Amino acid sequence: MAPAILKSIVITGVSSGVGLAAARAFLARGYRVFGSVRREADAARLRAELGQHFTPLLFDVTDADAIAAAAAEVAHALGPEPLTGLLNNAGVAFGGPLQYQPIEIIRQQFEVNVLGLLQVTQAFLPLLGARSGFTGQPGRVLNMGSVSGQVAAPFLGAYVGTKHALEGLTATLRRELRLFGVPVVLIGLGVTQTPIWDKGIDLEPYAQTPYHGPAQRFLGFINKTRTQGLTPEYVADRLVQILETPRPKIRYTIAADVFRAYIVPRLLPARALDWLLARGIGLKPGPR
Repeated sequence: MAPAILKSIVITGVSSGVGLAAARAFLARGYRVFGSVRREADAARLRAELGQHFTPLLFDVTDADAIAAAAAEVAHALGPEPLTGLLNNAGVAFGGPLQYQPIEIIRQQFEVNVLGLLQVTQAFLPLLGARSGFTGQPGRVLNMGSVSGQVAAPFLGAYVGTKHALEGLTATLRRELRLFGVPVVLIGLGVTQTPIWDKGIDLEPYAQTPYHGPAQRFLGFINKTRTQGLTPEYVADRLVQILETPRPKIRYTIAADVFRAYIVPRLLPARALDWLLARGIGLKPGPR
């Protein structure tokens, strides 16, 4: 007889990439995994692929009614047991120069990466133990941030802005949720071998702008570093470790080269980093 599953986690954005790898990793550790997808076809595929201890949740993080229905579904499935973890993984990234990027594309990134994440967190916090009268071991929240939250890259300004915002929201949540003993951890993720940039960097709308040449060079750099990035499976294993560690740190940086991707850019004077980036991709005044 298989052992009873007592641990459980909700993971947003499990259709591919890190979310899917995390679902597999937590299932392998004996968790019951509830994973959000936006399409019924993905729900059916993952239900068949991941097995009986995986439950797909059909919602978009910008849809409050669907999120509430999913939280009620999880509450019913868990019964008296608390939720062990919430991994806020869903996110989008659309590249382009801020001077020309349509405001609706910028708004979409904030709606998903910031407001959607917060909306999901609010819905599931009571299941993690953030409620009056709760007794037992509280769960914890893992927010998938980025090294971009503290190191700004050109042509990803809106995405960078969302990750900067997430740094502040996570810190405030962490302090507020001490009231209930619910830890909140930020994951500063570096470049990974995932399809997020395949979906999000289209430079054709900016072909007639002065930024097109530098943006193309920047995209080449992204594609090169992505091949050297971490695999989703490696990231997923680290997420399991972070959720299960008795006393988690408030922030973890997960990157192939933490020194170059995170430490050095934060230690350099801002104008020195500006100069290096400009030199690398041609962001300088004059003919192009």
